[in-house]
Amino acid sequence: MTGQQLKIRKHREIRRAFRAAFPHTIPIFAGFWFLGLTYGIYMNVSGFSFIYPMLMSITIFAGSMEFVTVDFLLGAFTPLQAFAMTLMINARHLFYGISMLEKYRGYGWRSFYLIFGMCDESFSINYTAMIPKDFDKGWFMFFVTALNHFYWFFGATLGGIFGSLIHFDTEGLDFVMTAMFVVIFLEQWLKEKDHTSSLIGLALSLICLIAFGADNFIIPAMLAILILLTVIRRPLETRVSPSADMAKEIEKGGEQP
Repeated sequence: MTGQQLKIRKHREIRRAFRAAFPHTIPIFAGFWFLGLTYGIYMNVSGFSFIYPMLMSITIFAGSMEFVTVDFLLGAFTPLQAFAMTLMINARHLFYGISMLEKYRGYGWRSFYLIFGMCDESFSINYTAMIPKDFDKGWFMFFVTALNHFYWFFGATLGGIFGSLIHFDTEGLDFVMTAMFVVIFLEQWLKEKDHTSSLIGLALSLICLIAFGADNFIIPAMLAILILLTVIRRPLETRVSPSADMAKEIEKGGEQP
């Protein structure tokens, strides 16, 4: 195979990965576009040029933290407080990162971007998506992450540019993301043969919600889930390991993502 043929084949693999990844991100587009638009409008009415939400959506890419950053920019310079607040708000990504250590390894420069661009939604898709073996998994996960990043950037920039011209009540738009996560969870539930891990997550989350309250339960719940699933990992993997027929199905290509 000549160098030109290899190049054409590589481009074809990249295009296939993009076409496979894009449908998975369509539900994210609605939520990110609305919330990004809201964020851009908020920056605009707070007195900032559209340059701020545009650059912050590219470099920070942490929705909740970007809203909080507006208050930091308007207030006194307190780097330690900003660091502590960022760690508290985004500490859940520590657990996401541990879960994706193996999946994101070995893709060169793409691995660095996958780590940087990992948000809740990209994690959910890249962790649960059934990617056939004949697809380039690195490019698939890259496009999922890049598309979600672009949706947020696009909405935030538009909101910053047209914020002064748009007047509507944005209260309740954040429920779009909650609804989306419910759908992702239900899809994963339907794919599972054994619901042990899902039931553990629900039970521990409910216990922590009761014990710590709605504002503080996420980190304790994730820590408890991580510890318990680590303890029972081996017996759980034995129970949920795919059958021979399923393994052959995946090897042949399986269901298109």
